[in-house]
Amino acid sequence: MPRLSLGILFSTVLLVGAFATRQTRRGFILKLCLALLGVGLQWAALGAGSIAILKLAGISYAASLAVSFSGVLRYILMRGPITADKLHGALAGYIMLAFVWSFIFALVEISAAGSFGPGQLDFAQPGTFFKLIYFSLTTLTTTGYGDVIPLTNHARSLVMVEEFSGVFYVGVVIARLAGLYPSNQVR
Repeated sequence: MPRLSLGILFSTVLLVGAFATRQTRRGFILKLCLALLGVGLQWAALGAGSIAILKLAGISYAASLAVSFSGVLRYILMRGPITADKLHGALAGYIMLAFVWSFIFALVEISAAGSFGPGQLDFAQPGTFFKLIYFSLTTLTTTGYGDVIPLTNHARSLVMVEEFSGVFYVGVVIARLAGLYPSNQVR
């Protein structure tokens, strides 16, 4: 049941993301195709119990979220007044970035079991992907509690890139939004 609920949630998020972040017709079609491909592959993987199909679904999900993230980033960095919509977009972009990395980490773990630990993450068990979402969020924020850790050099390299992207996002994107925010100082 938890796997079915999570599947419905991810399917909904991807499809809504394709519609919510559309900027150009071409971008919308790309996001929608990637989302539909990911959703179809995920349900096929759940039905067949196939890790290989699940890996393809993860690639589609990561690509779909990355394209949606780029659309959100483009929107929030556009010239113009800082609105509540842009601030919400900045938060949504940060969360999307964490999910992109979660799927990348899942692909690494599926491809090379034992890349993250302690112990081996078993994707046949419910809650495994949630551990990678948690790990991604603690890595992106550079909190790093240490209860899930990268065990291989490849995984460590990707974790470092995620840490840099999280620091960069906060440092550049949030600073840019703050710099564009009008000052209410009285002269």
